[in-house]
Amino acid sequence: MSIFAGTEFYQEPKCDRCGLLETECDCPPPEVKRVLVDPGKQTARIGKEKRKKGKVVTVIRGLLADDNDLPNLLKQLKNECGAGGCVEEDTIEVQGDHRPRVEKALKKIGYRTKVI
Repeated sequence: MSIFAGTEFYQEPKCDRCGLLETECDCPPPEVKRVLVDPGKQTARIGKEKRKKGKVVTVIRGLLADDNDLPNLLKQLKNECGAGGCVEEDTIEVQGDHRPRVEKALKKIGYRTKVI
């Protein structure tokens, strides 16, 4: 609700593209294009962590979710390692100790890597 709603100064919102009232507009919603950062300008830190019941997980940090397509990258790493995994915020986790395979796959894509 607008602060001018119900007064003589109230103007209904209009579409920026066609100029019609928003209630009458048939324009499709604008597409938001994400700008991804070049992999060569980023360093992926690859480590190993131990989880509950002794499970080992390969963890990839240092890649921001806003600058990368982490779900797609996870899919490539899971296929390379033949393992499961998940994305949590800015961290990629692959089940098992796959540090050499993950490092090789990330270098192939173009990322700089650092094994911790």
